[in-house]
Amino acid sequence: MKHRFLSLFALFILLFSLGCGEKTEPGTTSESPPVVKDVAVTTARMTDQPLIYEAVGTVQAGIKSNLASKLLGTIKAVQVREGDRVKKGDTLLLIDQRQVNAGLRRAEASLSEARKGLAAAKFNSEAARASAKLGLATYERYLNLKRDDSVSVQEFDEVEASYRQAKAGLGQAEAMVEAATARVKQAEAALATARVSKKDAVIIAPHDGIITGKMVDKGDLAKPGTPLLALETTRGFCIDVVLPETYIGYAEPGQKVSVRVPALKTGPLEGSVCTIVPSADARSRSFIVKIRLPIDRKVTSGLFARAEIPVGRSKKLLIAQKGVVRRGQLTGIYVVDTEGIAHFRLIRLGKTFGDSVEVLSGLKDGDRYVKKLHPGLEDGARVETTP
Repeated sequence: MKHRFLSLFALFILLFSLGCGEKTEPGTTSESPPVVKDVAVTTARMTDQPLIYEAVGTVQAGIKSNLASKLLGTIKAVQVREGDRVKKGDTLLLIDQRQVNAGLRRAEASLSEARKGLAAAKFNSEAARASAKLGLATYERYLNLKRDDSVSVQEFDEVEASYRQAKAGLGQAEAMVEAATARVKQAEAALATARVSKKDAVIIAPHDGIITGKMVDKGDLAKPGTPLLALETTRGFCIDVVLPETYIGYAEPGQKVSVRVPALKTGPLEGSVCTIVPSADARSRSFIVKIRLPIDRKVTSGLFARAEIPVGRSKKLLIAQKGVVRRGQLTGIYVVDTEGIAHFRLIRLGKTFGDSVEVLSGLKDGDRYVKKLHPGLEDGARVETTP
């Protein structure tokens, strides 16, 4: 214990002697601030910037077709899968054609029979016309004989009745020709329908695109109107965004807007307003605005997108992004005072405008700041600006 007490006493004497040494005069420092040369300094100014309403939407194909069958039949083959790219006119799906072929043969037989009936009706019409012509000539001859009292009344009546009968037979024969002609036209229409049905048994691509959905497989029953395949174009995409009625007056067809698709990991795309749906939703008081996107192979339907629509202008304080300092969760900037001393100041940022960013608080109009970070720059350093 004695030795421990002596050690503590010696340490106290040593610290006391150091504390009584030379003191630094108040208001002075032992070292001058470091000097950093060639620092880019500029003045923060309020600038007139557009007010942007950010409308969100989903990328959609310009043409999306749900291919369905017009027939009731068994699916014989499906020749595509999801993700396959097809050309216009390519065969995509086949439906069993046996029933269709049977109907086609019936239609062909009906047309053949109708044409034969028309031919027979025309033959009978020609015979009736000849008979009526002969009856007319006989009637006129007997009419002249009657005037000369060279024929009896009974003979004249018999000739007149025969003529009238022949004339009626001609009218009936001509009606039969008209009926037979109508049956031929009906049979031709039925045959055309049967031929169309035969074509409907083969589902072809109506346009170039990519198969995005396959709802059936071989052996399934195809029903009229039930979707079988989904086909989308691979070019000409657009997005549908919702715009409140307050801002609908700022959108007009052909207007250029900036569109961002976060999933693409690229810069903004330049879209154009192609359609403004004229009726508003009664519940949300908003309109649907369709924005056409430029051709880009990376764009696919279903992606989330943001469209920046200008809705006026306002004053904003913008600074260069290269001058922003990020330290963990803190964001700041070096402000240069009138004596050329740099001071680190915390700021709160807003939206980004190209190479500039909006300052919401921490900086005011007229403040000088370092617009590009410089190696060795720290709080309290004296800066020498570039000429």
